[in-house]
Amino acid sequence: MKPSPALIGFGQVRHARLQPKRHAFAYPTYFLMLPLRSLQKAAATANEKDSRWAINRPGPLSFFETDHGDGRAPAQGGALAWVDELLQREGIHDATGEVWLHTYPRVLGYTFKPVSFWYCHRAADDQNGALRAIVVEVNNTFGERHCYVLDAPRYGVEQRARKVFHVSPFNPVQGHYRFRFMRAMKGTQERTVARVDYYDSDLTNSASSTAVLQTSVSGTLEPITPTVLRRALWRYPAMTLGVLLHIHTQALRLWLKSLPFFRKPPPPTVFVSR
Repeated sequence: MKPSPALIGFGQVRHARLQPKRHAFAYPTYFLMLPLRSLQKAAATANEKDSRWAINRPGPLSFFETDHGDGRAPAQGGALAWVDELLQREGIHDATGEVWLHTYPRVLGYTFKPVSFWYCHRAADDQNGALRAIVVEVNNTFGERHCYVLDAPRYGVEQRARKVFHVSPFNPVQGHYRFRFMRAMKGTQERTVARVDYYDSDLTNSASSTAVLQTSVSGTLEPITPTVLRRALWRYPAMTLGVLLHIHTQALRLWLKSLPFFRKPPPPTVFVSR
C-alpha cells in the first residue's frame, strides 16, 4: 500500500463560553496531520536529512516525537511505540493500521500543544482500515499532561468522557466532555474538524446537563511541501507564542468579567482515562 503523505491543515480555532457569562472568540491557525506509521517506514529506508522538512531535528517548523506521550526518543520507538503500548494496556489490540496525529508543530524551536488528537485505525484489511480508537492528549500551562482514550469511536458520532484533569482556572474538575470528529472530502479538498464541548454534570446525569464551553479546531488539509511550510511561517511566524498569548489574554478577559476562579488541584494519579 502506498504510504500516506504528511499533511498540514489551515483553519480556525473557536471557543464559545455559554455560562455563567457569555464569552466567545476565534482565531486562525495551522496544525500538522501526520501518518506516523508511514513516516516511521520512510525514516527506516531513507536518510532523515533528506526529508523536505524537519522531523526530530531542529528547523524553522519541526516535529519532535519527544514532545508527546512519555517523551521517549525515536531510538526507543518514539511516539508511535508509546501510543501502541498505551492502547495495548487499555485492551485495544487491533489498532494496527495508520495512526494519524493531529498536533501543533514546533515553530522556531518552541511549541505548546493544548491538545493533540491521535486517530488510530485498524489494519487496511480489517474493515477497510476503519477508525478504532482516538487518544486525546491534553496539556495544561502547568506542564502537566493527561490522556483520554475513546474506544470504538466513529466519525460524526458523539463520544463522552468524564473530566478528570485541570485545564482552565475558570472550570472546575468535574462534569464531562463531549467529543465529535469529522474528516471528509468537501469538493476537491479534505477537511477535518475536532470538537470538544464541556458540560457541567457527571456522565451519570448527562441527560440533564448544560453546556458550559464549546470549542473546535478545523481546517483544510494539504500535503506538506517546502512551499506550503514557507506559507505557514510567513502567515503565522510566531504561532506558538500566539497560542500562549491567546490563552492568557482570554483568561484575563474572563477574570475581568468576574467569573468564578478555581485553584488547580493535584493531577490525577492515573495518566489515562477511558
